[in-house]
Amino acid sequence: MSENTGRRGQTQKRQPGKEYKMYPFPEFIKEGYKGSGILKDKVAIITGGDSGIGRAIAVLFAEEGADLVISYYGEDEDAGFTKGEVEKRGRKALLVNGDVSNSSHCKTIIARTIEEFGKLDILINNAAMQFPQESLMDITDEQLHRTFETNIYPYFYLSREALPHMGKGCTIINTSSVTAYQGNGQLIDYSSTKGAIVSFTRSLSANLAHRGIRVNGVAPGPIWTPLIPATFSKEDVATFGQNVPLNRAGEPSEVAPSFLFLASDQSSYITGQFIHPNGGEIINT
Repeated sequence: MSENTGRRGQTQKRQPGKEYKMYPFPEFIKEGYKGSGILKDKVAIITGGDSGIGRAIAVLFAEEGADLVISYYGEDEDAGFTKGEVEKRGRKALLVNGDVSNSSHCKTIIARTIEEFGKLDILINNAAMQFPQESLMDITDEQLHRTFETNIYPYFYLSREALPHMGKGCTIINTSSVTAYQGNGQLIDYSSTKGAIVSFTRSLSANLAHRGIRVNGVAPGPIWTPLIPATFSKEDVATFGQNVPLNRAGEPSEVAPSFLFLASDQSSYITGQFIHPNGGEIINT
């Protein structure tokens, strides 16, 4: 497990961030993990699937027998690495580069999925960005629109385009955050989008229950992903995650199993719910 002290002195200038530049390198799958085929021949779309939590989900799903569509934005080297890890496990990976805040691109993701694989079983809405500000007065209209257009609009766009291709037994899983429940004084707009994702998940689950399509979510706490050095100062990166009961940031490999559970038949009686891999923070939901 990575130690926080090893992260001192690193920042990145652009979101979503480059995983290959991070040190220590995030753990994306537990060493020695062997799948049991619980997602055999399923097809899953993961937005932000090139790195961080998205990469961990993609590799874990491949280990469990799924083929992947990896949606990403510009980080070709990270996306190529993830594709290679999926293919090492004998599964297919389709890379789709582009901006999910654009509704027409979301249509393209679904269309290419159906063209390549002929079906869609699992949609994971995961891509996000964040821009800390000390005051609400510092959040410009431009930042506000960008945060909402990236973090919540694509959940509507992709789910809407995916639904005609989904039926009983299919799942949608949305990534929220601990900030949706606790708030964050420096991430007001980001936290607001994550709260919207919680409401979106609960409402869509109620709407689709009669079709047998389950909609759930995962609300991670502090996780060591490229978004962290691409967001915070060197000082904040060095202490990232130390304020939770487990006194450390989590690894992407510690979050991905929550998505696997919700995507599999093992959670067949669960919809409209959230799992909280957050290092011990108590969440009253």
